[in-house]
Amino acid sequence: MAAPARARGASFLEDAKNATTEWLRKAFELDGYVAGQEILIAVYLALRLEKPILIEGAPGVGKTEIAKVLARIFGTDLIRLQCYEGLDESKALYEWDYQKQLLHIQLLREAGCIPEESELFSEDYLLERPLLKAIRAERRPVLLIDEVDKCDPEFEAFLFEVLSDFTVSVPELGTIRARQIPIVVLTSNNERELSDGLRRRCVYLFIEYPSVEKELRIVRSRVPEASDKLARDVACVVARVRTMDLRKQPSIAETLDWTRALLALGVEKVNDQLLAETATMLLKNRDDVLALREAAAGGRWVTEALEACEPGRPHQAGKTRRPPRP
Repeated sequence: MAAPARARGASFLEDAKNATTEWLRKAFELDGYVAGQEILIAVYLALRLEKPILIEGAPGVGKTEIAKVLARIFGTDLIRLQCYEGLDESKALYEWDYQKQLLHIQLLREAGCIPEESELFSEDYLLERPLLKAIRAERRPVLLIDEVDKCDPEFEAFLFEVLSDFTVSVPELGTIRARQIPIVVLTSNNERELSDGLRRRCVYLFIEYPSVEKELRIVRSRVPEASDKLARDVACVVARVRTMDLRKQPSIAETLDWTRALLALGVEKVNDQLLAETATMLLKNRDDVLALREAAAGGRWVTEALEACEPGRPHQAGKTRRPPRP
């Protein structure tokens, strides 16, 4: 198969099952996403088997971005369902445009006509929400169900039913079946345990915080204007920050923001003072910022982080702490 390019995505989408892991690797790389073999295998299997992929991991490790990358490399629409506590079927599936219906009723009455129920509950008054929009899409979309662990168990059960056969029932219109099975990506921050049924339905992937070398590749890909020295300093320091007992570890996005901030300050290397002064670009919790500044005030904190990255020393990925199960 030829090397991927975004321009080829639209035609390639017709049979995404033909994607190989090597094709995906090149496509992800061209899009700027540094994906390891574990990610590529899971995505490949989800495409090949036409199964949803459930991606778990700490916030900011690149879960949601995978869905965005898939939409871009295949040249298709990204349909996003953001989950939250209290989300119900009407917000996820469909609603009726009651204002439009009432206006139509008023116009008919003014004309001396009596509206029929079938006329009011037709597709002209149907408001598609993300799930129905993905099922009725003309071209195979990417359906992102983001932070599924935030929804209620009752909605999760409904979601499992929809993902089982991609068929929904609208009483006024009948049964609606998917024209083609969407590429489905579910993400979870592990805030609550998902049902075994939903897990069995999906290809499973857990994304850890990146190793030093992987984060270095990410920084070079996303912030190419950073020098090799600065990029490595950033990756090494962030790796050590993630070993601290913090309320929230710095995400990859915050690593990139910190790199850009250092460039804006015109610096080419990191030291303890600079780390303390720019800690708020990396951490977003006051106690975490104070803890990092206190650590840096002791001296040699950054030096020790850089020494740990020297050739011959093991590179430690950031620690991912799973929250306790309820």
